[in-house]
Amino acid sequence: MIAAIIFDLGNVLVTVDWGRVMGPFTQRTGKPWAEIARFADGGAEMPRLMRGEITPAQLYHHVVRDLNFAGGYDEFVFLFTNIFTPIEPMLTLAARLKGRLPRYILSNTNRLHIERVWRDYPALHDFEGHVLSHEVGLLKPDPAIYRLALAKFGLRPDRTLLVDDLPENVAGAQTVGLQTIQHRTADETHRELTKLGVLPI
Repeated sequence: MIAAIIFDLGNVLVTVDWGRVMGPFTQRTGKPWAEIARFADGGAEMPRLMRGEITPAQLYHHVVRDLNFAGGYDEFVFLFTNIFTPIEPMLTLAARLKGRLPRYILSNTNRLHIERVWRDYPALHDFEGHVLSHEVGLLKPDPAIYRLALAKFGLRPDRTLLVDDLPENVAGAQTVGLQTIQHRTADETHRELTKLGVLPI
């Protein structure tokens, strides 16, 4: 029986779409989007930010130095965080679970992103608990971050379900004994939760 559920945040509860800021970033840097994307996805700074090893201001200085970003810090923060849209069926699903079993969020994120998410989607802050990578210095799929979440909330892995979109994060959770669903669509996740007895048909 499932006694608690842990949700990933990005692309499970809210969509992360860097394409929303592609135009402004290319205009303010003079760089092609492919180069900006390589900085965001393949550079060392983003993982360091998500582990809390550098501050948002330090990331901004890297963006100015490495990408020639011409805007000020406030403009950078707005663009950097203007990437989220709600996944309404999943937010509705999570809301239906309130009061039925504890709901937690476990996310690879950073201070700027999570502040924007809390501001725009305050219901997410109402979950029973959160483990955020930049606050604990760990990133999924490191098994240590799942163990930390289990210990923090007093959860048994065999009775705790993780819903995450990335296969490597699902695999990491499985190494510590968590039950898992790899999220693809809201309908599919709903069906899997129904099979597990978490939701009615």
